[in-house]
Amino acid sequence: MAVDGERVAALVRELLEAIGEDPDRPGLRQTPDRVAAAYAEFFSGVGHDPAEPLAHTISVAQGPAPDTLPSGAVMLRDIRFRSICEHHLLPFRGHAHIAYLPGEQVVGLGALPKVVDIVASRPQVQERLGEQIADAIATSLDTRGVLVVLDATHECVTMRGGQQADTSTVTIAARGAYREPGARAELFALLGGGFGPGANA
Repeated sequence: MAVDGERVAALVRELLEAIGEDPDRPGLRQTPDRVAAAYAEFFSGVGHDPAEPLAHTISVAQGPAPDTLPSGAVMLRDIRFRSICEHHLLPFRGHAHIAYLPGEQVVGLGALPKVVDIVASRPQVQERLGEQIADAIATSLDTRGVLVVLDATHECVTMRGGQQADTSTVTIAARGAYREPGARAELFALLGGGFGPGANA
């Protein structure tokens, strides 16, 4: 379902009036349309299936490099993402780190950032964002374990309330073998940054 840009623009105009502003003054005249265009981008993942980028898999045994069957995890670090907190409609952004233990089928590495982008492009909370990424990978790929670590800064924390400008939030979502803290210790060592069993699960 596409964002109704015309309706968003009308509501933004009403919002500007509600805070005591004049939506017809020069600096705000185009704001409703600009916000509508931004929302079309921010919320483009609403109603889209995050598993879609994972539909095309590659057979390790019968693929172009059958002699390179992975013996350990495949990890993609530092995937940049941005999302909108559903509590205040303020942005949060950071990096996603994804690892999975492949079976006979693997996926092109470019598919994983697309999964993150789809799930992040909707009103979210960070904890659910990580869980939805992990679920999409675990249910779509031939995998024995999935680990998703998100490290993000939330404007609802940095710009309002206590205004903790240097605070970031780390969440962990694990499936399969990586539900065991010992099994993911090597991955945390590769990530660095103080991630570990004490981080939010």
